[in-house]
Amino acid sequence: MTRLTFLGATGTVTGSKHLLETDGKKFLIDCGMFQGLKELRLRNWAEFPVDPASIDAIILTHAHIDHSGYLPKLVQMGFKGTIYATPSTTDLCRIMLPDSAHLQEEDAKYANKKQFTKHKPALPLYFLSDAENALDLFESLPYGKKIDLSPNVTLCYRDAGHILGSAFVDIRIKNGDEEKRVLFSGDLGRPNQPILRDPHTVFGTDYLILESTYGDRLHGERDRKEDLARVINDSYERGGVLIIPSFAVGRTQEILYTIRELEEEKRIPVMPVFVDSPMAINATTVFQKNAQDHDLESKVAEIKGIDILKTTDLRFARTAEQSKAINSIASRAIIISASGMVTGGRILHHLFNRLANPKNTVLFIGYQAEGTRGRSILEGAETIKIHGQHIPVKAKIEQISGFSAHADYNEILAWLSNFNEAPKNIFIVHGEASQSAALSKRIQSRFNWNTMIPKYLESVTLD
Repeated sequence: MTRLTFLGATGTVTGSKHLLETDGKKFLIDCGMFQGLKELRLRNWAEFPVDPASIDAIILTHAHIDHSGYLPKLVQMGFKGTIYATPSTTDLCRIMLPDSAHLQEEDAKYANKKQFTKHKPALPLYFLSDAENALDLFESLPYGKKIDLSPNVTLCYRDAGHILGSAFVDIRIKNGDEEKRVLFSGDLGRPNQPILRDPHTVFGTDYLILESTYGDRLHGERDRKEDLARVINDSYERGGVLIIPSFAVGRTQEILYTIRELEEEKRIPVMPVFVDSPMAINATTVFQKNAQDHDLESKVAEIKGIDILKTTDLRFARTAEQSKAINSIASRAIIISASGMVTGGRILHHLFNRLANPKNTVLFIGYQAEGTRGRSILEGAETIKIHGQHIPVKAKIEQISGFSAHADYNEILAWLSNFNEAPKNIFIVHGEASQSAALSKRIQSRFNWNTMIPKYLESVTLD
């Protein structure tokens, strides 16, 4: 019997965790942290639904914290199995997991110092030592290489085109002369994106676990380069500072790539571009190191000697002192800082200092989950609580959806159209309730395929 239990990413875009039990083994696909609404974040602190020591292996689709960030906690609670990931995902996690632990330790320390928490004392979810212990369990698996997870179960990674190293998890389960295929999409990327290859074409599967972040949304036909040029030029002319909350991995590198192109095309003025996130800086190095995962256009540029991720006046702020020094910049600069949903990290300090100034601009380039500060700002909140204080939102707020690394519903349907036959079932996850429901209806209407939107902790039998 094969059983699938949904331990996260149900009714939300965070906390991705799916438990696959088959051939006498337990495999956890992704191990993400819950973010956003308090009721979701509390799940990070609750007793895990399954004994971590009973899990044989964890299989990561990619490095984003909502897919990998709970690993140190699970190790802290007793997990000792293998963690499989692509080489690029492994490299990124070696940056992201310690950084996540460090940020939590620092946030707890700051909360205790400023006494704006009811917890006495505030504690991090996990410590740097837990992240280091988790990293000791990683085993890299390249795209396309098939390995045995058990006598009757194999694993193979396929390129998902979402961020560097992102993958579909392709699991085959033998039962006598029959074989059952279970495919986890992780986060499905978009075609024709800078740096990355297009998502791998899949021609069919028995069971598909499919993300639905943009299940009822389209990225539109607008030219995102043109949109970014407009926002940068407007900010420059108004004499303000442009602040871009950005995911450290993937989005930051794509923004740098695009700003470089706009400068080379003389569509924007050259100005200082600050990357204020140690994780984003280190992730940029990983992107440069793993050129084997780049698309053809990037490889051609690199052969010509072009540093595809370097703008004319690029400045990295690694230390806290370098970050604080950016506060002295009064106008005509770009600050790219994590986190992308304004849930923590150095971006909070920049917004604390600059959100109340109407000359400044805040540009959102990625999905903002329900319950995050980013979502509140986009929805027109007059004030945002940062470090215990309510900061007025006076800066100009902009949003460009074209930089999203998630496929929209048309791109998802186009990817599904390659299937030679209908899956037995498609489980729609990693989306807010309205987005998952909309994608389910679209798949049923377009293909007349079976779909299911699982609930938190729900189990199904794949037979």
